[in-house]
Amino acid sequence: MVSRAAIRTFARTAASAARAPLATRVLGAAPRFAARAIPSASISGVQQVRGMKTLDFGGSKEKVYERSDWPKEKLLDYFKNDTLAVLGYGPQGHGQGLNLRDNGLNVIVGVRKDGRSWKKAVAEGWVPGKNLFSIEEAADKGTVILNLLSDAAQRDLWPAIKPYVTPGKTLYFSHGFAITYKDQTHVVPPAGVDVVLCAPKGSGTTLRTLFLDGKGLNSSIAVFQDASGKAHERVVGLGVAIGSGYLYETTFEKEVYSDLFGERGVLMGAINGLFRAQYDILRAQGHSPSEAFNETVEEATQSLFPLIGAKGMDWMYANCSVTAQRGALDWHQKFYDASLPVFKELYESVKNGTESQRSLDKNSQADYRESLEVELKDIREAEIWRAGETVRGLRPENNK
Repeated sequence: MVSRAAIRTFARTAASAARAPLATRVLGAAPRFAARAIPSASISGVQQVRGMKTLDFGGSKEKVYERSDWPKEKLLDYFKNDTLAVLGYGPQGHGQGLNLRDNGLNVIVGVRKDGRSWKKAVAEGWVPGKNLFSIEEAADKGTVILNLLSDAAQRDLWPAIKPYVTPGKTLYFSHGFAITYKDQTHVVPPAGVDVVLCAPKGSGTTLRTLFLDGKGLNSSIAVFQDASGKAHERVVGLGVAIGSGYLYETTFEKEVYSDLFGERGVLMGAINGLFRAQYDILRAQGHSPSEAFNETVEEATQSLFPLIGAKGMDWMYANCSVTAQRGALDWHQKFYDASLPVFKELYESVKNGTESQRSLDKNSQADYRESLEVELKDIREAEIWRAGETVRGLRPENNK
């Protein structure tokens, strides 16, 4: 149980943040989940300006880059001779493309003509023949090619894109998948081009939403190939232009390993498994669906997780009842010990290419979307999530 004092403190913090000046909108898109927003800092109403710096992350020094290094005027001047070709209009293509466009850069989109993504792009203001083209046309016109296609599509369409990846251009990714697993994707960039990565730590939808709110999603950046000698500088600029709040350095390999590991683990796979296991035990012991859902999901997402996000795990523990504190402190090590072997197995499966190959095989099947809908329907129609739909409908904000 969370203490009333903790809830009041969190509410005051949230209210204060809502009253604070928004960050400049113009410098507000797989992966892919658990977003971390970076609000603007202010003292006495004056927005603070921060740039590249070395910070201590739990005892390790790391460089971070902030948007103040790249004000809009610098972005427009730096990329004034560039055409940014966004290939793909899924969550990342949509979010990054719109943010780049709103930041005033010369952006075009490349998708399959008359397909679902083409129609969505037209509905959102992209004009065929002006800034909306086929994938090949966009790749040809672009000086910076943002390859934001799905991992399977990057493999399948690389032969069509590669002829347009010519010396002097920049090839940009938001996932280290294609380059790291080149034996499976056959994506091998030619010499003479910069190959860079900027990976938002959240979905493209969240990237866009935070941008519109004057906030930013943190992103990781990497350079795989530096033909121009300016690849690092360019990817920092691009990272700010797509709406990142701050940027930290990684490699293509580390990005994809941590990303696949995290999604299958705590961010999505593990949390779903834990929710189901706890809910099923409560139901088997005679607890009602509403009680089981509230004690498993609702309190976690609506009360405890926001407290962890605001000030850390220890602060959440400190502001719960002593009974809750004692139980959590006594049991967390048992869950750690039980899950550690599973996480070790998972990381090895990511590292040796098993997960990437499974993803490519499954996601490239002709009936993938239909099969996915069946799997999502199974989740949606499970009792836990049907109960959750009713619980969510009872929230005061949903009954106005």
